[in-house]
Amino acid sequence: MINMIQAVIMGLLQGITELFPISSLGHSVILPKLFGWGLDQKAPHFLNFLIATHLATAIVLFFFFLRDWIEIVKGLGRSIRDRKISPSDTYAKLGWLLVIGTVPAGIIGLALEKPIRELLGSPLIAAAFLVVNGLILFAAERLRSRERQQPVARHASATASDAEIATLSWKRALGIGTAQAAALIPGISRSGSSMAGGLLSGLNNENAARFSFLLATPIIGAAAVLKLPALFSPDMADERGVFLVGALCAGVAAWFATKFLLRFFETRTLTPFAIYSVVGGAIYFVLMLVMG
Repeated sequence: MINMIQAVIMGLLQGITELFPISSLGHSVILPKLFGWGLDQKAPHFLNFLIATHLATAIVLFFFFLRDWIEIVKGLGRSIRDRKISPSDTYAKLGWLLVIGTVPAGIIGLALEKPIRELLGSPLIAAAFLVVNGLILFAAERLRSRERQQPVARHASATASDAEIATLSWKRALGIGTAQAAALIPGISRSGSSMAGGLLSGLNNENAARFSFLLATPIIGAAAVLKLPALFSPDMADERGVFLVGALCAGVAAWFATKFLLRFFETRTLTPFAIYSVVGGAIYFVLMLVMG
């Protein structure tokens, strides 16, 4: 059973690490073991707690980018009505790129989520894959630096950022969306994988983060909504107060994490998160070995 203090810590942790490219699932597996909480991470109440915090994160992301989502829905409507995408219609193009990017992660997630987590959901393995996550981030920044990049304006408006993102090809959007599926492995970050894909597709760090957050909203939200019946089952009645506290903490943390990261990536790169993932993952791995 998760108590209120654990719910607060886990909720804040999920809200931050879901958006920071350092793997929320990996930390949800590692830190309860590190703190000696003795939680059964395969028990229904623990999984439902994670559902509640993920749903809160998705709702916060939706409202954070509400203006974008309104324009995206309008753009998709125009393209369906006209049966074409106008070359000048930024939000119609962005909307379809998000649809294309969502499909592979959704299919892979439905097909492989349970077997992957059953196989790899141990703190030791999560720590090892956190190191892999860091190496992915390092590689993305290094490979991007070798490519010839067009200059981009810093502190660009949201509209200018969306227009830049909308220049992606559908193949690149498909690749970025597929990269998100790697987050099924505890230790591999959803935002980190999609941001790495965005960098390698020619986006700058700020726009790669923006596209990652937009792409994460339907993926996280849909996955959580599909599991809502379990969250509201009679067996969970005694746990709902804890779920609510965790969800509120996750939502608050997610709001500030999104705001911070969008500003952070205006001038900075993934390198600090890569360093943390490699060093932190290695430390956690050794600690997990020592703790047994």
